[in-house]
Amino acid sequence: MRIAVTGSIATDHLMTFPGRFADQLVADQLHTVSLSFLVDNLDVRRGGVGPNICFGMGQLGGNPILVGAAGYDFDEYRAWLDRHGVDTGSVRISEVLHTARFVCTTDKDHNQIGSFYTGAMSEARLIELKAVADRVGGLDLVLIGADDPEAMLRHTEECKARDIAFAADFSQQIARMDGEEIRTLLDGATYLFSNEYEKGLIEAKTGWTDEEILSRVGHRVTTLGSRGVRIERAGEPAIEVACPEEEAKVDPTGVGDAFRAGFLTGLSWGVGLERAAQVGCMLATLVIETLGTQEYTLRRTNFIDRFTKAYGHEATAELQSHLS
Repeated sequence: MRIAVTGSIATDHLMTFPGRFADQLVADQLHTVSLSFLVDNLDVRRGGVGPNICFGMGQLGGNPILVGAAGYDFDEYRAWLDRHGVDTGSVRISEVLHTARFVCTTDKDHNQIGSFYTGAMSEARLIELKAVADRVGGLDLVLIGADDPEAMLRHTEECKARDIAFAADFSQQIARMDGEEIRTLLDGATYLFSNEYEKGLIEAKTGWTDEEILSRVGHRVTTLGSRGVRIERAGEPAIEVACPEEEAKVDPTGVGDAFRAGFLTGLSWGVGLERAAQVGCMLATLVIETLGTQEYTLRRTNFIDRFTKAYGHEATAELQSHLS
């Protein structure tokens, strides 16, 4: 199964604040906020939703195809992804712009304040999926992740025109998009990904009810934080999968991307929705235990042992051949 993942390509500058953001906010002064946080740590990490998802898929042997735009400073990052099983042959390189950057501060309650510099990501709208499909011998599924909004719309429209199955995953771009754009991006999607908050925002901005959205997508996949994930299909009972037990809670950045990586890889293996969601939850657990979005190591024996503890021997037996 050939899966292309479109999305931002970025470096993450991650900082930790030892206090609570909430303690620094004055209720009657929120219209004129001026805050500076003295942070304890700075970690510069590889990131962007496209590479984050592809890295996880590569760790599982999924051979994903990364589609996005990066800057002329991408060589080292490309080499890293190539070494970890990611096809970077369809990444567009800007001649004039830096790779995008995400700057984020996390407080002791794991709340986050972040800023995103677009950089070369703005050129993603120039990428044609037909060229990607021709290069790799066709595409079975395209995940359309948070990226340049024009690129997201172009990729969606091209998938519809060329009859390529696609997954809608607006993530951080929901705040920027209006209802008409969101309706265009989700209508006809095989999978619609969001977290609980984004689920409500999608419904509010589109004006569509949960039932109306379910009638327009194949599967609605809603991550529930520490409670796991829920998968809904029109006329079918919902599937709910819990998260494995965490050994530590270090950094939530990239947890949603890791879930998508595991879920998509499970789909490429041909396992059912529940098993695919379990793989996603297990991979997401590894990421929350690690600082950074691509710094975890997937050790097969450890992964299988923890997966078995969380979901049982029958579930593991279905995945054994893929994880060995």
